[in-house]
Amino acid sequence: MKILVTGCAGFIGFHTAQRLLARGDEVIGLDNLNDYYEVSLKEARLAQLRWQASFRFHKLDLADRAGMAELFARERPQRVIHLAAQAGVRYSLQNPHAYVDSNLVGFMNVLEGCRQHGVEHLTYASSSSVYGLNSSMPFSVRQNVDHPISLYAASKKANELMAHSYSHLYRLPTTGLRFFTVYGPWGRPDMALFLFTRAILEGRPIDVFNNGDMQRDFTYIDDIVEGVVRTSDHVASANAQWHGATPDPSSSSAPYRLYNIGNHRPVPLLRLIELLEQALGRTAQKRLLPMQAGDVPSTYADIDALQQAVGFSPTTPIETGIPRFVAWYREHYGVSESFPKA
Repeated sequence: MKILVTGCAGFIGFHTAQRLLARGDEVIGLDNLNDYYEVSLKEARLAQLRWQASFRFHKLDLADRAGMAELFARERPQRVIHLAAQAGVRYSLQNPHAYVDSNLVGFMNVLEGCRQHGVEHLTYASSSSVYGLNSSMPFSVRQNVDHPISLYAASKKANELMAHSYSHLYRLPTTGLRFFTVYGPWGRPDMALFLFTRAILEGRPIDVFNNGDMQRDFTYIDDIVEGVVRTSDHVASANAQWHGATPDPSSSSAPYRLYNIGNHRPVPLLRLIELLEQALGRTAQKRLLPMQAGDVPSTYADIDALQQAVGFSPTTPIETGIPRFVAWYREHYGVSESFPKA
């Protein structure tokens, strides 16, 4: 199978490409290596992929319409796993145009490439942030998600709508995956676990928003990748039971599907910090702050639909995942395990 993986130097894209290469697929990797966070980490991930003969890399921006059209025409992938995006809820408050360029214009270019070249299946990253002001837990793909509270969330909701239009008009099979707080080795430096680890090791206080009264459905990267690959292999189909009088948002009369992909075990933020302190052997200095704009107090994934479709079931508890992340962080950044406790 020849598979285009966009965002291959990103956290989830890198791990997904590794998994596909390990099972014998040919992977076409795309990334623009932007400086949203440290480029050296992206290059280090990419270096893990470049040595493999069945991997080819294209440095390209999703918003480059001509470049994207040329890439699809030259490579003609059978399937596409679209994981590239301008990430981050908080950054969308500072630089909204980056989200339009990457998440809207870029996604349009991906859809057109898939349509023009007969791609079998487009699997793409959505986000748990689309649930916005919803407060009914656990979040279900059958719930209404029309009240996003950040531009990032709105751009991901827009991706789902754009994908449906292409599934309906051109019968392009599309599957959107709403990711829930992904963490693990090679993670993103803008995410809480990475920020906390770096601050604690440097003896700096950590920012704990909403005075710590938050919980997240932290999902380990290996579980996420298992769900992504299984979903890509399970080509989206139309729901024969779907009816416009009682529309199910997660499916359609077109070959279109939406799934949550999470751990299904929400964890209080203070429990995450406790486990991180144990793994690091240090006590965190906590700076309690109010809730940030665009943030939500809780996330919790209902994954029944994904379990029924592809048999996905997460297996990594946070008690296992956090020590694995800490071990990777120490190795990657050369941080000794023997240091004085604060």
